Amino acid sequence: MNDSHQQFAGMTRYRWVVCSMLFLATTINYLDRQVLSLTWKDFIAPEFGWNDTDYGLITGCFSIVYAVSMLLIGKFIDKVGARRGYLWAIGVWSAGACLHAFCGIATNGFLTGTWVASFTAARESLAVLQPVGDALWTVSTVSVWLFLAARCILAIGESGNFPSAIKITAEYFPKKDRGFATSVFNSGAQIGALLAPFVIPLLARYWGWEMSFLLVGAIGFLWMGVWVYVYDTPRKSRHVNSQELAYIEQDAVTDVQNASEPAAGAEKEKGISLWKCFTYRQTWAVVVGRFLPDGVWWFFLFWAPAYVHDVYGYSSDSTTGMLLIFTLYLISMLSIVGGYLPTLFINRRGMNPYAGRMRAMLIYAFFPLLGLVAQPLGGWSYWFPIVIIGIIGAAHQSWSANVYSVVGDMFPKSAVATVTGIGGMSGGIGCLLFNMCSGMLFTYSKETQMEFLGFKGIESGYMIVFIVSALAYLFSWIVIKLLVPRYQLIKA
Repeated sequence: MNDSHQQFAGMTRYRWVVCSMLFLATTINYLDRQVLSLTWKDFIAPEFGWNDTDYGLITGCFSIVYAVSMLLIGKFIDKVGARRGYLWAIGVWSAGACLHAFCGIATNGFLTGTWVASFTAARESLAVLQPVGDALWTVSTVSVWLFLAARCILAIGESGNFPSAIKITAEYFPKKDRGFATSVFNSGAQIGALLAPFVIPLLARYWGWEMSFLLVGAIGFLWMGVWVYVYDTPRKSRHVNSQELAYIEQDAVTDVQNASEPAAGAEKEKGISLWKCFTYRQTWAVVVGRFLPDGVWWFFLFWAPAYVHDVYGYSSDSTTGMLLIFTLYLISMLSIVGGYLPTLFINRRGMNPYAGRMRAMLIYAFFPLLGLVAQPLGGWSYWFPIVIIGIIGAAHQSWSANVYSVVGDMFPKSAVATVTGIGGMSGGIGCLLFNMCSGMLFTYSKETQMEFLGFKGIESGYMIVFIVSALAYLFSWIVIKLLVPRYQLIKA
């Protein structure tokens, strides 16, 4: 232990600077993703005549495009490198975020043949069309397709965030630290979600919903300018000294011991083809670990403001509505603490990284079971379901950080982004099913006044979703454990 301390004494900490950039990118990612969820119910739907099914379709299509893109972009990032890949990703998603702002102008142009340069003029023209039943249907349909197009561009770009970030984490952190480092940058999701309810509805109220898309989308272009000067691989970075490089690469000896033959150097690693990745049970473990849990997380991300509006009557720009969403994501910030749990198991109990993560993930999987009582307790106070959703969010982000880290534990760095992309595809498909089915369920439950477990109307629909969300993590953990019962390193 003393030798280890002497070896790493005086090392730089530049890996945390890089991690902070990943954190900022993830924050921007989730800010851009949240703009629609915080504006559609109170600002966009009244203007275009949307219902829950329309919104479910838009979020569902976002998810499937995100899923397909994740499958392909991981391989792209492994090929071109994290530096260039990340620049492409955030550039595309920032452009997609800004394009949402012009959907009203484009809808007016398609319907009237008159193209205007003003958001206000487009809104006034659409208002004239809305009293006519057939025209209202046309406004709704055209606007939905235009938002779908902008959302697809956003999805293609955003799909590059996590494959890039996980690849960089594998480059800059030893395995024992990756879970915590991932939870740190992944907490950008909660920070973005914390900022969003206070910033976006107010922008929409005073400057128009279009400006909320434009201003938030523009932040990504600023990040790109900083990234060019901050990032390089550890061996090439002038900010990483020899001691920090030794700390980062400390797993090399262990990996050789776990492999059946000596591993090649990092620069000489062979890649693993996309289709060959599907032959490993470890890949399918990541697929299972992302499918249902990501659907749960994205549901709450996309529908929490609508839940507060539909069940408790608070709009996203009301003081109470903003406070409830803020509290939800503030509680989810506990994932930073939860993300450190595997490191404790590894350092203090001598467990291998996979065993430590699986034990921590089992603990995380029990917290979402509180979702079974969220809706019943909501009859007493809206704070109960909000706090419970926040706890589920914290458990999810802790879970997600370790599912991401499993990829770096078991696969060579040359395949990390590829396998992360496969996992992201699985999560995107889960999100597609969760959001589209939820949208149809909510529309059906409202129209038919469906009853379920003592709840009626849309509340019965939310009760069903809470039950699925509560059981998703424990079910996923069991399947992962069956697929990969113990640690096994994959070599290229």
